[in-house]
Amino acid sequence: MNLLEERIQRDGVVKEGGVLKVDSFLNHQMDIALFRWMAEEWKRRFAGVPVSKILTIEASGIGIAAIAGECFSVPVVFAKKAKSINLDGGMYTAEVESFTHKNKNQILVSKKFLAPEDQVLILDDFLANGCALQGLISVVTAAGATVAGIGIAIEKGFQPGGQVIRSLGYRLESLAIVEEMDPARGSIRFRPQPQG
Repeated sequence: MNLLEERIQRDGVVKEGGVLKVDSFLNHQMDIALFRWMAEEWKRRFAGVPVSKILTIEASGIGIAAIAGECFSVPVVFAKKAKSINLDGGMYTAEVESFTHKNKNQILVSKKFLAPEDQVLILDDFLANGCALQGLISVVTAAGATVAGIGIAIEKGFQPGGQVIRSLGYRLESLAIVEEMDPARGSIRFRPQPQG
């Protein structure tokens, strides 16, 4: 079992409706030492893959992407969910639906931050149905850039997102894949992954 799986077992809370609460270390309060381990693990898994930018979505992806950006020595771009007066110039946009929040958002990335020569590593905290990832992929495609790979902290293997993204031909590296959760017992079972 890897460090992230151990932390999920210890501090994750299983709730009804396929919800895994990890806000004590991943997406509300952030454990930076854990984020550094995650960044180094993605760096190991994507060794030899050219990466010029990391792309994520606000807000929960920003922390892990920032630490990974330092590890990969590349800039981090995050898709915004709301237009503000500070956003100027052309935008790449996509509509994404959030499994957790049960809403749809228009995401925006300034055209000045993604270029056709970019090799983009997409990172996010969770993968459930794959809607956010498909939106980020469409932004990269609209920029004429290349998706170098996709890194996910926690994939819900019992939901279709991972299968959808892999079937589209993208390299997807999830650090923890939850195969099954039982809210009555609070138990979590992970999909075995090769240890490196």
